[in-house]
Amino acid sequence: MSQDNRAIVHMDLDTFFVSCERLLDSRLNGKPVLIGGTSDRGVVASCSYEARKFGIHSAMPMRMAKQLCPEAIVLRGNSGIYSKYSNLVTDVIKENVPLYEKSSVDEFYIDLTGTDKFFGCHQLASELRQRIMRETGLPISFGLSINKTVSKIATGQAKPNNQIQILKGNEKPFLAPLSVRKIPMVGEVTYKSLCDLGIKKIVTVQEMPMQLMYKVLGKNGLSIWKKASGIDNSPVVQYHERKSISTERTFDKDTTDIHKLRSIIIAMAENLAYQLRRGNKLTACITFKIRYSDFQTYTQQKRIPYSSLDTSIIPKVLDLFKHLYNRRLLVRLVGVRFSHLVEGGHQINLFEDNEKHINLSQAIDNMRERYGDRAVISASGMDAKSISRWNPFTGEPPPLLANRRR
Repeated sequence: MSQDNRAIVHMDLDTFFVSCERLLDSRLNGKPVLIGGTSDRGVVASCSYEARKFGIHSAMPMRMAKQLCPEAIVLRGNSGIYSKYSNLVTDVIKENVPLYEKSSVDEFYIDLTGTDKFFGCHQLASELRQRIMRETGLPISFGLSINKTVSKIATGQAKPNNQIQILKGNEKPFLAPLSVRKIPMVGEVTYKSLCDLGIKKIVTVQEMPMQLMYKVLGKNGLSIWKKASGIDNSPVVQYHERKSISTERTFDKDTTDIHKLRSIIIAMAENLAYQLRRGNKLTACITFKIRYSDFQTYTQQKRIPYSSLDTSIIPKVLDLFKHLYNRRLLVRLVGVRFSHLVEGGHQINLFEDNEKHINLSQAIDNMRERYGDRAVISASGMDAKSISRWNPFTGEPPPLLANRRR
């Protein structure tokens, strides 16, 4: 079927974490609410529309947000509750549509192409939205158009708690008056570059020759030009939820060397956390496993706020190890597993983090992408000779290993 005849819905739960908290406590309704790290070093993971009126936005330092709105109610967040409601919404969508993609914990793309022959895509999307609100109590918005980009931008315009359909042929007029910041791939750095060129509205990009955008911003400029013109052929990718990611090490010789055990456990947790970030995943549950020389095996798990950062995960793994470790017995095997995985990059990885940790993690990951997953490691994990060397979400080896195999 022609790309121009597709019917793509983008659905996004409105201020998802705040909405979940309001289901649990109605006294939060109509109040400015901030969710995230409660210390001054924490950052805002989510905020209500009442708080946004004060200029607050996600990823803002909590200290600054409190200054902008001193009367705001600050909550740390509850990863278990958010995961539960995300799964409830996913289940409703799964039961009612032929093809959907879960792009984050609170965001979905749905391909309704062909269903208009029976009921009409807009009617189906509207009924699905009403059913989600009825069965979960959560407000949700959607945009409907011929592709993912236009639908996502339309959802942003529909919020809060509304819906918009962009009819075929109206993509460019709809996008024209909007800020270029509305284009999904335009972040702060790209937006500043475009503003420096005098480009603030999407219509300016639409009127520019495609070659000029390519000359100024390279391949990125070409992609921005296409999206600004309402062109996006990317498909809705069928959602398959991966439940867990794990690794374990059986020793050649059973050991009681506490320094060696700690080093290997840190390296295992560090590598798994990196694989989470490569796969754009977050974990909410950590499990540690230990097997002694008599083959007695013990496991223990701990729930955590959604995260993929070493600074959040490694201390929790070491706590579990400390709790299960018996110094009098020889250790045969150790293992680490992350479960309750969700899509979502760093958007909900903000409850306890601070900007320093986030920036450091991104810089280290860039080095690993370029030189291999063991190119940069913690000093405390250096004794580990080899840990898993592939991306479990794609099956591909890291760049350094891939080069060696050629």
